[in-house]
Amino acid sequence: MGVRVRLVVYASGRAEAEKACEAAFRRFAELEDIMSDYRPHSELMRLCSRAFGNPVPVSRDLFLVLRHAQEVARRTDGAFDITVGPYVQLWRRARQGGAFPLPSELEEARRRVGWRKVRLDPTRRTVQLLAPGMRLDLGGIAKGYACDCALVVLRRHGIRRALVEAGGEIVVGDPPPGEPGWRIEIENAVPGQEQVILTNAAISTSGDTVQFLEYAGKRYSHVIDPRTGLGLTTRYLATVIAPSGLVSDSLATAMSVLGPERGNALLREYPGVRAWIRKVDL
Repeated sequence: MGVRVRLVVYASGRAEAEKACEAAFRRFAELEDIMSDYRPHSELMRLCSRAFGNPVPVSRDLFLVLRHAQEVARRTDGAFDITVGPYVQLWRRARQGGAFPLPSELEEARRRVGWRKVRLDPTRRTVQLLAPGMRLDLGGIAKGYACDCALVVLRRHGIRRALVEAGGEIVVGDPPPGEPGWRIEIENAVPGQEQVILTNAAISTSGDTVQFLEYAGKRYSHVIDPRTGLGLTTRYLATVIAPSGLVSDSLATAMSVLGPERGNALLREYPGVRAWIRKVDL
């Protein structure tokens, strides 16, 4: 998944902890084989190569993530869109070579992007892509779901006091012994609210400020607005607290694209979710 994964657990003994953590890491590896867009033989990439024109059966894990992603896409009018892969590929090459994507390249990619071009059948658990050459990218949602799944594995092994971290995604269970909860620092919180105490919840931050392309005096972020195909030039750092990593990861990604006004409006559709968002300079 391109990030370091960390587990913090409280167990009755070392052997119990190691057995549980090994199982949780195996679950992470399993999900990476399903959802990675860097691995040509992952289930996701096999789906992209086969799904145009014909519905393709997929695993429960992949279908669950795709279904949630499509719901967030609908609620954000496409500000969150897992079909953004063709744009992502263009901008990766642009950052490596220092050249702005050509208008013709963006237009060609646009024909292969759009959340409405994905058709899900929950009865048959199939996926159909409605344009040739589509490439799905789960970078804004899969890590949160993987953290959820790892915590489930730890609980099945009898460990309920645990923290799972993958990049900017954190999912926690019951609190450490003698503590009210897990103390998490929030980089973009308002003064006086820099730390939260969480139990059985998830927290995600989106809006990395490191990767960008500078062109004609303007900096374009590696975070792409799926509605335009362009890297963001106005950047927001968003942190979301939600009941699960699946929700917090996807909403943090969406809010970093939407900005404060539309992002906070989106939160009203998700009761029990909290967020902090602020503008950052590139």
